[in-house]
Amino acid sequence: MEGYRGHPVAGDGAYIARACELAARAIADAAPNPPVGAVIARGGMTLGEGYHHRRGEPHAEVEALRAAAGAGADVRGATAYVSLEPCNHHGTTGPCSEALIAARIARVVVGARDPNPTAAGGIARLRDAGIDVEITADPTALALIERFAYWIGAPIPFVTLKMAMSLDGVIAPWPGGNFALTGAPARERVRDLRFEHDAVMVGAGTIRIDDAQLTVRPHRTRRKPYERVVVCETDAVPVGSRVFAAPNTAPSGAYARTIVLAPGGQREHFAALEPVADVVYAGAPDATLLDLAAALRALRQRGIASVLCEGGPTLAGRLLERQLVQRIVWFVAPRFLQTPQAVPVLTGADLTRAANGWRFDRVERVGEDMLVSARVGHV
Repeated sequence: MEGYRGHPVAGDGAYIARACELAARAIADAAPNPPVGAVIARGGMTLGEGYHHRRGEPHAEVEALRAAAGAGADVRGATAYVSLEPCNHHGTTGPCSEALIAARIARVVVGARDPNPTAAGGIARLRDAGIDVEITADPTALALIERFAYWIGAPIPFVTLKMAMSLDGVIAPWPGGNFALTGAPARERVRDLRFEHDAVMVGAGTIRIDDAQLTVRPHRTRRKPYERVVVCETDAVPVGSRVFAAPNTAPSGAYARTIVLAPGGQREHFAALEPVADVVYAGAPDATLLDLAAALRALRQRGIASVLCEGGPTLAGRLLERQLVQRIVWFVAPRFLQTPQAVPVLTGADLTRAANGWRFDRVERVGEDMLVSARVGHV
């Protein structure tokens, strides 16, 4: 709707779509708050719009009201389109429901209800004040708050598992090789996914084989420095691995100190990593195998709300087996790679239970590759 500013626009759907576009601009910076966008309109004309930029700053509705005031627009009797139900509590900012009431907004169209019981109640408050409220349950608005809706009531972060494979379920034709499977557009989409999540996570095997740095390109700063997590289920990774250093071209503060998740009983084996990484020992004090659930709880306690896991096959399989994944994002390359030594996309786990109850909701072409995504049914 950028091209429609100052021109009449018909339909609530178009304005809710614009509110969602605005909200998406701050997916990374707003976390752990939900991303929210708002548009104020009357008679098919936009009076003001805004979005919640980052935690502690004004919410979307206030931003839109300020934009309208700055343009000299009278919002009395106008309609406010908000991607998420206006909040109704005093947190770091005041209730958005009261701001809309004070502005004498006549009608509010809401894309999605607020799943947070602490902040919810805005719809009821607006209706009590005589404002007409409509709830659209817009799919895009609901998708925007998917991670937030899980995180507010869960003991672990929202885990997105991203994997790439050939048509025959292979990630490499032989072990130990760094093999470019998907095309440039798919790799660019993965970089966007990294930026949208609080952290990217891989298994120790991925670091040993690929020596991946796990960066976001182009390097971007955001409210929280980007977190990189290495899961070591038994043994440590080399102390000189590139993942422990921030790129020389990255802005200062763009990357946090890399986190290594290690078994609680293996401190002597990971002591060498402590000068270069933030080693988090999870599970029982005598554990020699990492407790993945305990490790994810430790990340949650450190304020990490969402994690993008990029494998490898063993870590991916074990996360799925233990039902610790909330969404999968699967890239499928149009090629066959099967050999007697081929590396499968998942290994080391019994996935017969984990495969039940999935809801595939996104299928799209990304360059020459296909992206298939599903929400896990047990969430």
